[in-house]
Amino acid sequence: MAARNPETADRHRCAVGAPAVAVARPVTETAVRTVVRTSAGLVAGCRTAGVSAFRGVPYARPPLGPLRFASPRPPLPWQGVREAVRSSLASWQRPLPNRPSPPSGEDSLYANVWTPGTSGSRPVLVYIHGGGWQTGAGGLGVYDGTRLAARGDLVVVTFNYRLGAFGFGLHEALRDPDTGEFANWGLQDQIALLHWVRDNAAAFGGDPGNITLCGTSAGGASAWQLALLPQLRDVVRRIVPISACHVSAPATSLTPDDSRTVYESLARRLGTTVPGLRTVPADALGSAWGQIFTPDPKRRIVESGRGYRGPVVDGRTLPDFDHRSPAPSVPVLSVHTRTEGSFYTGPGSPQPAPAPDGPAALRRAVGELIRLHAPGAGDAFVDACVEAYREAAVVAALPHDPLSVWTEVWGDLFFRHRIVRLAERHARTARTPLYAMEFAHPVRPPHFGTPHEATSPFLFGTHRHPDHAPVFGDGPVERLLSDVFIDVVAAFARTSRPHTPNVPQWPRFTTDGPSTLVLGGPDVAAIGLTPKLPQLRFWDALEGEPRP
Repeated sequence: MAARNPETADRHRCAVGAPAVAVARPVTETAVRTVVRTSAGLVAGCRTAGVSAFRGVPYARPPLGPLRFASPRPPLPWQGVREAVRSSLASWQRPLPNRPSPPSGEDSLYANVWTPGTSGSRPVLVYIHGGGWQTGAGGLGVYDGTRLAARGDLVVVTFNYRLGAFGFGLHEALRDPDTGEFANWGLQDQIALLHWVRDNAAAFGGDPGNITLCGTSAGGASAWQLALLPQLRDVVRRIVPISACHVSAPATSLTPDDSRTVYESLARRLGTTVPGLRTVPADALGSAWGQIFTPDPKRRIVESGRGYRGPVVDGRTLPDFDHRSPAPSVPVLSVHTRTEGSFYTGPGSPQPAPAPDGPAALRRAVGELIRLHAPGAGDAFVDACVEAYREAAVVAALPHDPLSVWTEVWGDLFFRHRIVRLAERHARTARTPLYAMEFAHPVRPPHFGTPHEATSPFLFGTHRHPDHAPVFGDGPVERLLSDVFIDVVAAFARTSRPHTPNVPQWPRFTTDGPSTLVLGGPDVAAIGLTPKLPQLRFWDALEGEPRP
């Protein structure tokens, strides 16, 4: 464990510079310099608004040259004081259509820490960003931890991990000679980050024995997966998976054989061997990886990885898919949004496609989604899905136009079905409590519903930022929702129970009665049955899906 170092605040102004990745609360010249000692050396952050922020703190050595496709190594120690006032580059990523992309590169394994004070022993909340295992960054403005740390009295940590071809794949020719690992370098980065947090939490005023792991989308899936690893059993105390995209092949993971095929194809395209991929320029390697998955799935060289390319089952970093693994043995606060799919069917979709404008177009759009998960699904199965969703919507007095049906199928197939079914399984089989929340506050037009990733601005309190307020709002209701969300997560991080004065009595999740907190809507916070359960029944028969 790093030596404790009392908070040092001098009257020198903090070093100021444009951050490599935009942050919601920029460093100002009036901020007070704050110095702490980490396991690799002294770092200087800035204290503003009652919170000390340390940005761009190395938690691993840059994965460059021979360390590409290697297990993360501890950062090299440094002499003197390292300025920690800028977020690092994001991990290398290709830009997505309609989505702003941060500057990126391979030298990206850095953490950002926010703390109300470097004395004391606060709960630590580690947040894993999402982005489909191929985009995103811990230093994005939406994840600025100032508000969350201050209101929750938490030490908040965000970070980068390797993405895409550099982070999620498998090939034995890339075996690390020191660790024996040959897959899922992004997950290995997350494991290294958690060990770094445990070793350094006390220096930032955190309790190394009280680490809660939180994340959204790919980050939510990672939180669940990491909680299952024996090597982290004494590190992760509890988890908050939000809108978790639980992986499985062929939709969101490559099979091991397909992963081998992809890396061997990359090597041929780039005129080298699989180990020789370590010397290929990052742009060339990342672009070639993207080109393999650009065509329609029916025309690709591999069958799996049809929607996303998340972790590959290697028996080590990912022993198996979540629905084939035991429930986590830690307390869980499981969160999903009311309309996960409107992230993909509304404006700014990361996978833009024309909205279906009639019955035939709806069947085509739904069929394309279903065949990402079940390539052999026939027209009868697609028609049955459309009919089942229309009927359920009519019964529940919900919209059942083509766009609404397409949106619900998107959200349920990729997110909500597995989230709810795994919660039900946890309630039946696990000894630890699971609390379930549906976030239901709608976004503003032309966006609609409560999309996937609508939670992050409220958890971090960054919905107030001028870049985010036009979509998420910044009125009294939004501020109250954000405060309640922060309070719930902070209480859970302290006691494993999300009980706060602004929330009704919230029982452990059960399938026998009302036990889901619906956050948002007329009552702000209310306990009820999980909404839209009838729609989920359609997917129970799909091979590879968890059962009720």
